[in-house]
Amino acid sequence: MTGVQEKEGVTLEELKERMAEFARERDWDQFHSPRNLLLALVGEVGELSEIFQWKGEVPRGLPDWKDEEKQHLGEELSDVLLYLVRLSDICGVDLGKAALRKLEINAIKYPVKLCKGSSKKHTHINADENNFNGDSGSAAATEGIRSGSKSSSDADV
Repeated sequence: MTGVQEKEGVTLEELKERMAEFARERDWDQFHSPRNLLLALVGEVGELSEIFQWKGEVPRGLPDWKDEEKQHLGEELSDVLLYLVRLSDICGVDLGKAALRKLEINAIKYPVKLCKGSSKKHTHINADENNFNGDSGSAAATEGIRSGSKSSSDADV
């Protein structure tokens, strides 16, 4: 693995293969347990968070940022992505398929007609809809149980 490729796009599969090769060349597979990779990922998310920690809200495109700051941001975002790709590989999860499935689930949880322009969690959107229709919200709770909804902490994109 030498040099930076100058191609337009890269697939998750290419990243997965390159990360596996990178670890194999260094005999690091022995250290890449799911737990270790997750902890490394969390550490990298912390480093990414530090970049934004005292900046307040920043506009899209980061127009006031220096090139060095944007480069540093790109490096930390890449660290997070690479650990996530490696973790999914070690766990046997097809990250691309899982992400597409999650988008489909979220499209059902957040129908445009109920959530457009709202930042409410799906449990509150459904509860508001049911309350509007004269229901006390029990239907939303029942639907959560039927759909296998785990908790209000489930990540929604």
